[in-house]
Amino acid sequence: MRFDALPLVEDTPETRPRIERRAVRRVSGDTTFYEVPARTIIDPVPEAAGLGVSWAVSPYRGCAHACLYCGARRAHRYLGLDGERDFGSAIVVKTDAAKRLRAELASPRWAGEPVGIGLSGDCYQDAEKVYRLMPGIVAALRDAGNPFRVMTKSALILRDAELLAQAAEVAEVEARVSIGFVDDRLRRAVEPGAPSAQKRLELCAELGERGVPCGVLMGPILPCLTDSEDQLRAVVRRVAEAGAVSLTPMVLQLPSGSREWYMRWLAEEHPRLVPRYEELYGQGSLAADDYRLRVVGRVAELARVYGIGTRRAAWQARRSADRQLALL
Repeated sequence: MRFDALPLVEDTPETRPRIERRAVRRVSGDTTFYEVPARTIIDPVPEAAGLGVSWAVSPYRGCAHACLYCGARRAHRYLGLDGERDFGSAIVVKTDAAKRLRAELASPRWAGEPVGIGLSGDCYQDAEKVYRLMPGIVAALRDAGNPFRVMTKSALILRDAELLAQAAEVAEVEARVSIGFVDDRLRRAVEPGAPSAQKRLELCAELGERGVPCGVLMGPILPCLTDSEDQLRAVVRRVAEAGAVSLTPMVLQLPSGSREWYMRWLAEEHPRLVPRYEELYGQGSLAADDYRLRVVGRVAELARVYGIGTRRAAWQARRSADRQLALL
């Protein structure tokens, strides 16, 4: 009689997401957090992003707002996660973001250029209630006197309003609340985890009242869905009423990784629009130049009509940054 030795450990392929091999995994309700140290924290931003900054600080990857169109979905693939299913429920947390940022801001190689915060996931999403990374990040930028913009849809930013106002005394600082449209039915479809446009407009107004300059990133403007004259005018008028100091229009971008999910939704909900989208986005992630420039130009005209940014004084420092603290 012959016996074959059985392996003590079954030889099966690795099935865990790649991110789990180097992260501490924690689960809270329906959300999984992957805690990792930041290899770097100031990352380059492609010019095509159209956000007006060349550098970004992103303490989180993934976002509970789960916006269908978000270009950051693609990065989840590189982590072994699903860009559709996991983007809103699997959040990467750079737990040492503030410490890493202080080191990079103090480097002689850093030229002090403006940075955007929250490009790969809203920096004030629900995860921030748990990890509280933003106070340390804002303090690091304040102490270094480095200009920055905070991109968010979340009222949690009000928690740090005093700190942001302090930073605005030593560097040019602006909060940017994204409001692409005011149709709440559409918002529930494509931004299921985000606050309503009305709440974001109220947030913009309150930030201004608390001494934090707040502009609006008017995006994404969705072709054939939110780009009519009446719709554009309605958004710009309400943004002006909220006291926004700036308005930056942005037409929907469809890079690989978000294009698939958005186009599938479009085919299910608005099938007659699919041929027009294929025409507009046939050359890549950006809409055709003639369409994009026309829409952006019209929004700029409306912003002038409603006086957005016309009364904003040029920024001037009200005190010097404590650069010694940036070295701590």
